[in-house]
Amino acid sequence: MTGSDVTRDGVRGARPGRDAAPGAFQQRGRRRRKGEEPMVPRAEFDSYYGRPIIKTPPWSARDIAGYFFFGGLAGAGSVLAAGAHVTGRTTTAKAMKLSSIGALSVSAAALVNDLGRPARFHHMLRVFKPTSPMSVGSWLLTGYGAFAGAAAASAVTGRLPLAGAAATVGAAFLGTGVATYTAVLAADTAVPAWHGVYRQLPYVFAASATAAASGMALAVAPTRENTPARWAAGLAAVGEVVSMTMAERGLGMVAETYRTGRAGTLLTTARVLTVGGAACAAFLGHRSRAAAVGSGAMLLAGSACTRFGVFAAGIASAKDPVYTVGPQREVLQRSAAVDQTPRDDRRPA
Repeated sequence: MTGSDVTRDGVRGARPGRDAAPGAFQQRGRRRRKGEEPMVPRAEFDSYYGRPIIKTPPWSARDIAGYFFFGGLAGAGSVLAAGAHVTGRTTTAKAMKLSSIGALSVSAAALVNDLGRPARFHHMLRVFKPTSPMSVGSWLLTGYGAFAGAAAASAVTGRLPLAGAAATVGAAFLGTGVATYTAVLAADTAVPAWHGVYRQLPYVFAASATAAASGMALAVAPTRENTPARWAAGLAAVGEVVSMTMAERGLGMVAETYRTGRAGTLLTTARVLTVGGAACAAFLGHRSRAAAVGSGAMLLAGSACTRFGVFAAGIASAKDPVYTVGPQREVLQRSAAVDQTPRDDRRPA
């Protein structure tokens, strides 16, 4: 006989060490009692020779971070253009409509350049997939571009004012999505620095887009019409500081990628420029044309630094396996702490 044979007297020919230890198999769903030792040790996460665990996004910083920035400028700019149109600030409305369609053109060119072939953008329009941020974003850009282009054409030619007004409203409505959907696109990846702030990142991008649009309005609009832009700049500065602070607090150790290296330098510069530009616009923007243009340039530069800084933080977190392993270990430690807590202590009071 080979192997083991079950007889009336027991197992004959069994190899030693094959007996199951008591408690090795626990009933499904039953928590381990305090003091019990697990038969299988908890998993330890590591990477192969320190190599990245996840694939670093192959995106170009110039193309994709630029696509983020100019898309935000276009979308938020259409919202300010609609407000200026409604309140009779015709010079500001016309300038913002033109800047929005121009920014959208640059954003689309950056996206197509990163894709490699213009036909690839067209291919994304073959289907509409609500669960895909890329699919939704492609359709959003297409619809927004039509409205923004019609609004700008009406403003320049002076023809079809009613159609131009309707297009202005449509561009403002879709512009809110254009300004923020790229945050969802980034957070939908496995990149730790982006996915870990999927709740806060849209607010960061919304504030950054508002800062860019208000900066453009301050730069191109006459001082007598820039009051809404100055208020928007102040709100954008506060919103960006608060949302970035909340994002870093919720990231744990991954927040280091936002504070160190290239990303840390860019985001620190962004905060200084955005807050400084908003303060200059609030106190001097309505008195001096030069101060308005200068504060607008600071806000635009600050918004660009924010987008490029967030992009750099994501790439840094993907390249270093520590930022992939660390959060997983923290989850395991919290789970172990819960398992070791007596059942009575886990009951709500």
